[in-house]
Amino acid sequence: MGTLVGHVAPGLGFVVIGLWHLFNHTKLHALNPTSYTAPPWFPAAKLKHLELLLIMAASAASVSMELFIGPERHQPLDPDGSIPSNHLQNLEHSSISLTFLLYAASALLLERFHLHPPSKRALTQLLASIAFGQQLLLFHLHSADHVGPEGHFHSLLQLLVLLSLSTTLLGIPFPRSFILSFLRSLTILFQGLWLLSMGFILWTPALVPKGCFINHLHGHQVVRCSDHASLHRALSLVHILFSWFLIGVTAFGLAFYLALFNLYSHNHNNNTLPYFPLDKEDNSSDDHAPTPNPKTFIHLPNNNFSPVHIET
Repeated sequence: MGTLVGHVAPGLGFVVIGLWHLFNHTKLHALNPTSYTAPPWFPAAKLKHLELLLIMAASAASVSMELFIGPERHQPLDPDGSIPSNHLQNLEHSSISLTFLLYAASALLLERFHLHPPSKRALTQLLASIAFGQQLLLFHLHSADHVGPEGHFHSLLQLLVLLSLSTTLLGIPFPRSFILSFLRSLTILFQGLWLLSMGFILWTPALVPKGCFINHLHGHQVVRCSDHASLHRALSLVHILFSWFLIGVTAFGLAFYLALFNLYSHNHNNNTLPYFPLDKEDNSSDDHAPTPNPKTFIHLPNNNFSPVHIET
């Protein structure tokens, strides 16, 4: 993952999944505001398990890239069978991808068993939370740079992963909370956007902050700054960029929600039959209709018939 492609590719994956969940959760809530229950994943129209299959394919591709395609000898070990220092990051990144592969494969496997729906939903949510927990753990204990701009990018990424983990865990006891699903979708989207920005800023020489440069260290490209002032400026720019992303994602999420809610709730209301209260008379049909006798059991407004009374 310690390259431009290694950040852009998973970033695009998180963006797609985040938008997919944001769209479907909002649509589901607009159509069923009182009976909304959040599923852990959403079936596609033509291929039901498309979401899970894409996660499995992307995770498998990431593992292959980290362990077999990226290394010079196309395997992560030294000739004596030990793990070299320059491949520690590859193993960490592949472990994250393996956990997401486990989540998607297990969710697909659970679909083949006729489990109680709440239990199946809770198990799938638990598997997703384990994947986010693994991601948070390995990013926190990352063997990569923790001092320079890359380290600050990863520190802020950990906040987003923590939010994804927390909302996923809270979704197990509170499956009907739309705000939890909405926030989880936004954090997944935010993760993707932040990974994209990391890939372009840290591994594109023209975008590296002023006073900093790309240096080769233990077989990886790392951004280093020439002096303390340049480092301080670079870290401040990372914080400002994160705050701008936060504002943008929040505004986008709100606008996206309002647009979809207005669209689907409007269509849903138009497809329902109008409701006419039974306890109100239609005075427009006959303004001179006689007032029914309080003892009348059946009253027909047609004057050709006389009221039917019940003898008491």
